[in-house]
Amino acid sequence: MSVPHREDRGPLRILDANANRAREALRVMEEAARFLLDDSRLAGTLKSDRHALRAALAGAGDLAAGRDVGGDVGRTLTTPAEGERDTVVAVVAAAGGRASEALRALEEYGKAVPGVDAAAIEAIRYRGYAVAAELATRLRVAAQAKDRRAQLQAHPWRVCVLLDRAACRLPWERLLAAVLDAGADAIQVREKQTPSGPLLAHAREVVRRVERRAAVVVNDRPDLALLSGADGVHLGQDDVGVADARRVLGPAALVGVSTTSLCELAAAVADGADTVGLGPMFPTATKPGKAVAGVAYAEAALRRHPGLPHLAIGGITPANAGGLAAAGVRGVAVAASVTGAADPAAAVHGLLEALAA
Repeated sequence: MSVPHREDRGPLRILDANANRAREALRVMEEAARFLLDDSRLAGTLKSDRHALRAALAGAGDLAAGRDVGGDVGRTLTTPAEGERDTVVAVVAAAGGRASEALRALEEYGKAVPGVDAAAIEAIRYRGYAVAAELATRLRVAAQAKDRRAQLQAHPWRVCVLLDRAACRLPWERLLAAVLDAGADAIQVREKQTPSGPLLAHAREVVRRVERRAAVVVNDRPDLALLSGADGVHLGQDDVGVADARRVLGPAALVGVSTTSLCELAAAVADGADTVGLGPMFPTATKPGKAVAGVAYAEAALRRHPGLPHLAIGGITPANAGGLAAAGVRGVAVAASVTGAADPAAAVHGLLEALAA
């Protein structure tokens, strides 16, 4: 079989070059879905599209047979922007752009080459738009949560307010603004009896009002934490595990776990919890009848795991927080002593002062 002249091979060279570009770009995005997000669905979609692209071009024959790398005048054409990829989000965004451009070229020139399924390539291109947008969004969210995790390690939470609208003495919006102004580091949306739909709407409103001034976590519900845009979730011993929560939220989200014993604490640390609850320290109306773990538990926990981000919880007030600080506690989670206070800002100030003493 004779080799076509260069001018006759032009469309095939275009298909060859852009097929390579498209497959490479799809592979870059696939690796992000697989290794950065641990998302088998997205990774599978991108892998399927790489194979679908090969099938759509199969009727054109061996495209590589007409390849002329040395004679490609565009081989050495570059722009400074091609070397600027300072984040994985930028890498994925660039790959998405390359994929869409290459697929468009394949679709258009494929119409002029017998055997090319241009309609199939068009479908891959449109799927690529959606996948690239989802990847970029989720990676941005993961980067934000990862920053929160690093911030938590460097500056552990001192006061986390458990926000339950039914327990608020003041309108919850006023209370939230007051505790943020007073220096609360975290807000936990904790409403055990509220149905999922209204609870999601409330969590979203809390996230909106906090405006990144503090971390927001949702109690018990990784799904609602994800949908609301919260920084993470706090889990009880009877909730889903840390690994399952991360499958829902992504690997960079904050996951806290309540513990009442050194055994539970060891399991939480081994599972990769970002922060742990220690308690109850004192009898608490939030969980009446629950056995008190006490200050001795906090002391033992912090001796065994020094530097671990933690929140002592259960019956904590400005009056008894100083004793916890003396035992090594650096952060507390509080409900009634703040949400039931006539002056919640003063209550937060009192807690911060006691912990700093």
